Amino acid sequence: MEKISYSNTEIDRFLIPKKNQLKKCLKPIHEARGIPNDYYIRQECFEMEGEHLFNKGWFAIGFVKDFPQPGSVKPVNYFKNPLLLIRSTQDKKIRVFQNVCRHRGMTLIEEPAILKGAIRCPYHSWCYKQTGEVLATPHIGGPGYNYHSKIDKSELSLIEVRSHIWRDIIFVNPNGMAPPFEEVHKPLLDRWTVFDQPMYSDMSDSSFKLDVHTNWKLAVENYLESYHLPWIHPGLNSYSKLEDHENIVEYGHYSGQISTKYIPQYSTGKYFTEFQNLGSEWDTKGEYIVLFPNLILGVQKDHVFSLIIEPLEVGKIRENIEIYYSDQSMLSDEYQETRQENAKLWKTVFEEDIFVVEGMQKGRYAKGFDGGRFSPVMDEPTHVFHDWYARKILTFI
Repeated sequence: MEKISYSNTEIDRFLIPKKNQLKKCLKPIHEARGIPNDYYIRQECFEMEGEHLFNKGWFAIGFVKDFPQPGSVKPVNYFKNPLLLIRSTQDKKIRVFQNVCRHRGMTLIEEPAILKGAIRCPYHSWCYKQTGEVLATPHIGGPGYNYHSKIDKSELSLIEVRSHIWRDIIFVNPNGMAPPFEEVHKPLLDRWTVFDQPMYSDMSDSSFKLDVHTNWKLAVENYLESYHLPWIHPGLNSYSKLEDHENIVEYGHYSGQISTKYIPQYSTGKYFTEFQNLGSEWDTKGEYIVLFPNLILGVQKDHVFSLIIEPLEVGKIRENIEIYYSDQSMLSDEYQETRQENAKLWKTVFEEDIFVVEGMQKGRYAKGFDGGRFSPVMDEPTHVFHDWYARKILTFI
């Protein structure tokens, strides 16, 4: 396996001792310790995660609904890797490219836009089709000569990044070497087969973002457990109590929680159309799962949501939240107030978590904190994540 490119001194001083600490995550839950502090606060660890957890696997980077018309383009950066998402005017397909010109590596697109024609490099005006093929290389053979016998334009297409779409979410595997998405995430795809049906989101009421000063892993950990409900989410806990929750545990893949008392309550008196053919078990059930590394998902009978955790810095993330409904008619003006009420409810829940994950981030600077303990009953979904994380990282250090 490729090794992270630190000097021997850095490896001896930092990575090797932390490797031994990380192995404690693999113990049975009643003996295990959490991920060591340094993995939440050190730049070396953040860069290592970008290379080995994200670059070499599948992770979420965007939503299809943000590309409503041909020519829609959006640049994103994950761990400083510049990517370009685009729905081409040529075939309406969504693709992901490296957001750099093949000439000198200039960034091509800086802001979301609707392109009418080619992708043009602002440096020397090399141009590309929206499907990636190079269109023009002005003056490449000298002033007035747009060709050169030594340059093969067939080798100058934009570099496409391997991508996959599931539940309106765009995933990428930048190094192109991971097993197929359907294979990697088969356990969850099989679990939620019943939700393989159309979903609809508007462009305003059902969409919001939150910037949070915490490490991305702490956002994952907080979402995985219901242990904190009575103290952090008193409103939610008033009708979906701690005792109404069960753990979802799938070591090596995902984890989360079940609410057995999901009962929609909207003051407008308008209720959303339910997804079809769910079965009676979903009458009062909601499932809330993290698909590792960075995707938070929630499914209920009348709506679903997706939250992409975007790691910005070691101690900063952006949460990108989208809510979806079962029928396009739910996006009409008739349901606007109910959509707004539902979005406000979820936004309140996610905002209530901010001081918790920011507080845990501050706590990770405590000298001698050993990663913490797990409740064998309440924290098993978190232990699943720590186990997954440790196994992945230990493969590379």
